[in-house]
Amino acid sequence: MSSEMPYQPLPIDQSDVRYAYGPDSVVQPGVPTGETIAFDWNDSTIYPGTVRKFWVHVPTQYDPSAPASLMVFQDGWWYLDPDGQVRGATVLDNLIHRGDIPVTIGVFVDPGIFPDAEDPKNRNNEYDAFDDRYVTFLLTEIIPQVTERYSIAEEPERCGICGGSSGGNCAFTAGWLRPDKFRRIIGFLSSFAQMPDGNPYPTLIPSVPRKRLRIFLQAGHRDLGWNESQWNWLANNL
Repeated sequence: MSSEMPYQPLPIDQSDVRYAYGPDSVVQPGVPTGETIAFDWNDSTIYPGTVRKFWVHVPTQYDPSAPASLMVFQDGWWYLDPDGQVRGATVLDNLIHRGDIPVTIGVFVDPGIFPDAEDPKNRNNEYDAFDDRYVTFLLTEIIPQVTERYSIAEEPERCGICGGSSGGNCAFTAGWLRPDKFRRIIGFLSSFAQMPDGNPYPTLIPSVPRKRLRIFLQAGHRDLGWNESQWNWLANNL
C-alpha cells in the first residue's frame, strides 16, 4: 500500500540541512534495549597486519534455543553509534520489538587499519575489491566468534549484509559471490564506479543465471557522481 505525502521542495543550499529521525531511530518507551559487546580483532590471516574493532548487538528477545537471524554492517561504529546518523542497534531493537523483523543479532565490523603506518586505512582495499577476500574474512574470522557464543540461523535467507559507499560495494560483492551465506543485501550510495579495474556488474549481471538474492540499493540524486547514468546503472537496472 502506498502513502501519499505532500510535495516539499528541497532547499537549494543543503549544507546545513539534516533529515529528521524517524521513530525507529529513537529509543522508544517500553522497548527493551539489547546488549552490545565490543571485540578487538588483531590476528587476521586474510588481511595480515591489520587491527580492528567489531561489536555484537544481542536483542533482549534472543533465546539460545531459537537460532537468531544475522545482520552484518560494514563501517561498524558509524552504523552503531547511538548518537550517530544510523543508530543501528536502536533500529534493530525497535523493529524486533514491533515484530517487523525476526530476532536478529547485529554484527558491526570496522574496516582494518595498519597501526603506525603512514597511511593506516585499509578500508578501500577491503571494500572496493571484486574478490572473495572480505566475505571469506567475515565467514572465517569474524562470524565464528559470534557463532561460538550465540545460536545463529544457518539459512542464508536469514543472513543479511549492509554497507554504504564503498561498504555498499562490499555488501553487494559479498552476497554476489557467496549467496550460499548472504541473501539479503542493503547498499546505501554504493560507489561501484571506484572499484579497481572498473565496475564489473553492468556486464556481469545480465550474463549469468539469476541469483537468489534480495537487494535494496539506495541512491541520492544529489550524491556526487550518481547523476552520471553509467555510474547509476545498478540502481536503474536491478
